[in-house]
Parts: sequence; C-alpha cells; structure tokens
Amino acid sequence: MEHRVALIPGDGIGPEITRAMRAVVDATGVGISWQEVHVGAAVMEREGTPLPERALEAIRAVGVAIKGPVTTPVGTGFRSVNVALRHAFDLYACVRPCRSLPGDGSRYTDVDLVIFRENTEDLYAGIEFAPGSPEVAAIDELVRAAGMRGIRPGSALSLKPISEPASRAIVTAAFDYARANGRRKVTAVHKANIMKETDGLFLRMAREVASAYPDIAFEDKIVDAACMGLVQNPADFDVLVLPNLYGDIVSDLCAGLVGGLGLAPGANIGRDCAIFEATHGSAPDIAGRDIANPTAEFLSAAMMLDYLDEHAAAERMRRAVSATLAEGTAVTADIRRALTGSTEGAVGTRAYTEAVIAHL
Repeated sequence: MEHRVALIPGDGIGPEITRAMRAVVDATGVGISWQEVHVGAAVMEREGTPLPERALEAIRAVGVAIKGPVTTPVGTGFRSVNVALRHAFDLYACVRPCRSLPGDGSRYTDVDLVIFRENTEDLYAGIEFAPGSPEVAAIDELVRAAGMRGIRPGSALSLKPISEPASRAIVTAAFDYARANGRRKVTAVHKANIMKETDGLFLRMAREVASAYPDIAFEDKIVDAACMGLVQNPADFDVLVLPNLYGDIVSDLCAGLVGGLGLAPGANIGRDCAIFEATHGSAPDIAGRDIANPTAEFLSAAMMLDYLDEHAAAERMRRAVSATLAEGTAVTADIRRALTGSTEGAVGTRAYTEAVIAHL
C-alpha cells in the first residue's frame, strides 16, 4: 500500500532535516508518495503570504503532512504558520511524547511522559487588540460596568477563549490514548485557582470526562506546582493534558528533561488531518552547514508511521535511532557533546542519517 504524504520542508535547517527524514522513512520500505508543499519565510518573500491557499489545498487533498520548522517573526511580521495550520485543519490535539534516549545528556534516565495540548483556542486564538483601539475601549467599558477594575491606559489586550467542546475533546483524546497504550494516569494541568471561569471550565470538563474512565487514575494540578513536580520527580507523571498556552510551555519543559527540543517529536492531530513536526525552531544560523540534528524529525516521522498504521516500521525507526545514539560514534555535535563533553568525533547530518539507516 502506498501512502500519500505532504512534505513541508520549512525554513532554515528544515530542508536538511526533512531530506534526512525522508531518506530514513524510505529505507523502512514503507511506500510513501511524497508531495512537496512550500510555506514559510521564503514563500512570504515571493508571494506576500507565508501560507498560500494552494498549500492548504495540497495538504487537505492528502490529509497527512510532515513538516520541518517554519520561522515565526518575534513581535512583528506575519503570524505563526504553525498556528494557522492548526486552525485551518482544526488540529485540536498537539501530542508530544517525551522519552529518555541514550546519550540525551539529561540528569534523568527513565522519563516517559506524553503531553496532550489543546491546540486551537486559549490565548493562541490570536484575538488581540492594540493599545488605544476602539475594541480595548469597548471592553474596558464592559469590565467597569461589571464592577471590576478597568483596563489600564496604554494596555494591549488578548482574549482567552476556553470552550466546553474543545476542552472535552482534548481530555477525551488523552484518556483514549492512556487506555489504548496501557498508561496509568492522566493529569489535568490548569490555573483554575485564579482563572475561575476559563481554566475552571477546563477543569470541570476534565473531571467530567475522567469519570467515564474508571480504569485510569486521574488528578489535577495547578500549572506552577506541576512544573515544580516535573523537575523534582518526572516519574510522578504519565499523561498530561493542558490548555494551549500551558501545554506549549510544559511540553518544552518536558523536552528539557530528555535532552532538549532536538530530540522532541510532535504531532498535531484533528479529525480529518494530521501534521507531524519537529518541535524546535528553524535555526537559520546553522542552515546549510550539515550540522543540524534531525532526531526530532525522525521520531516525528515514526509517529506519522504509527498514524498510518505502519507500526512495525515506526518501531524499527525508533530502535534504529536509539541504537545509533547508544553507539555514539556517528552522531551530530550536540549529541556528541552530551555523551562525552566534547564535540570531537561528531559527524554531520548526512553521516548521522546514514548511520540510522544502517541500523534499520
């Protein structure tokens, strides 16, 4: 069976690591018809938009995509392509496994966490208003009419929508995953002690869904306490489910427990479409130098193969990556440094990719 997959090279090191990923996936023997789709900064320069409609149509036609990192300007410029893709295809579940790997350089050796992040609302909905805008003035009037302290002059404003359907959907996805994969516990993370309506709604939905899964332990934790607990003893956690903003922050924290974003895969899953991606940035400063670490992209591709029901190939990929890292003789500089404290003996992206393929 041949699967059709949209391949989004991305910006910076994206083309290098997606090229490496494609070579490894092809080496598994799984039949993939790759269809390149270009988005991001270079497309913005040529076409005036980083995400043209034809790119959306191409992804929609196949329903499965894997992408390299795409640059998002900080504080100005175009909005995040990643966020736009999630909204365009209602990719409501961001799934990020964080598992210890040989040579990841972490002080922990047995981390095995899975983060489910709601992906479409919260502060990432992008409902923002500039200081002095009529919208800020109108909202200030509503706030004062409700007997609350008004908005300070000169304030920008972001709105935080949290809905019952989206909260229920992401918590259900977390519990379904836990049950299907023999996980022991789901932890809902929130700040409902302060944001009683928005985070309070998320927590109520989590408790409601949890009652339908008596075979899975459930707890809830305030986000700051959860962060402290993850650093102190990650073994206290198993599957975590969070609203969008906390999910973004906590998933990066958990990646730090297993060596960093260079080793952290990710998936954005909806009802009709899924997009897989390495979760790190585009690193333009090292682009084209054959030194980028493609491990996160490899592991994201393994998640994609699982999604395509190619489970044996997915497991072979993960084992080949682990074997290459454990061997430690043909790894990129960041991994070599974590293993030995020095970059001496490190190899480039291409040589590391060839070593993973050899272990297949």
